[in-house]
Amino acid sequence: MCSVISRMKPVQRALALTLRFRATTEGSSYAAAEIRRFCPGLKAVTDPLKATSRSYCSRVALTEGLLFRQLFELESSTYTYLLADTETKEAVLIDPVLETINRDLKLIHELGLNLKVAVNTHCHADHITSTGLMKKRLVGLKSAISKYSGASADMLLSEGDKISFGKHYLTVRDTPGHTDGCMSLVSGDQSMAFTGDALLIRGCGRTDFQQGCAKKLYESVHQKIFTLPDQCLVYPAHDYLGQTASTVGEERRFNPRLTKSVDEFVNIMNNLNLPKPSKIDVSLPANLVCGVQEV
Repeated sequence: MCSVISRMKPVQRALALTLRFRATTEGSSYAAAEIRRFCPGLKAVTDPLKATSRSYCSRVALTEGLLFRQLFELESSTYTYLLADTETKEAVLIDPVLETINRDLKLIHELGLNLKVAVNTHCHADHITSTGLMKKRLVGLKSAISKYSGASADMLLSEGDKISFGKHYLTVRDTPGHTDGCMSLVSGDQSMAFTGDALLIRGCGRTDFQQGCAKKLYESVHQKIFTLPDQCLVYPAHDYLGQTASTVGEERRFNPRLTKSVDEFVNIMNNLNLPKPSKIDVSLPANLVCGVQEV
């Protein structure tokens, strides 16, 4: 099934994967009909945990034996990502949010997963991470963040480090610019990149606080993300327009900021004049302890 998706054009592929997710998680007859209409040859699968990625795709899961969930927190428009090995049930959670901890833990329990690591792509300013409270409720869970973030965690990560779960892993790519401690996480087969606030869909993170540097962000994206394969799916930490995923190839061609020259990009970023995040004074102090102390 995934081999069928891989031969599609990027737009058709993204649509197929999104509809696939709806069909498997909601049992929607409409979604199934849409799959048949836009993606002939794809069939609905109802047992996501036992199936390999060749018969089950939750938006992407192109790697055999990988379970994937994209979750959303409404107030801060934050995406949380759950990845798991379908054989060992070991799992990783990316950018969890305090307000949705019960939802996330419920899903982890329902799927019978063993959450090994909860990792933040950077020290967030718009929401509080749930890693602190989650560690209290899941024995053996470790928190992780970039060693350049200034935050505390069980695992302090840097370029080339790997987060393993079962036979799968995510590789750290340092992508500073939004903050000094930003990192992107790339799947072992380079089919997925979790880019945090460094690269958004047709946008990027702001660079006017938390050691932000527009030139550094431009270099990070071009050197660490745009060098990935065109078909690599981009999963950001936020989206404010209802978009769920992009590809490296799309962003390299169509991102309205990052297709500019570095000087033009710096000028754009220096003149955004954005308001301060409403929860920054609460979020930053809490996130600097990254789940190791009281949140």
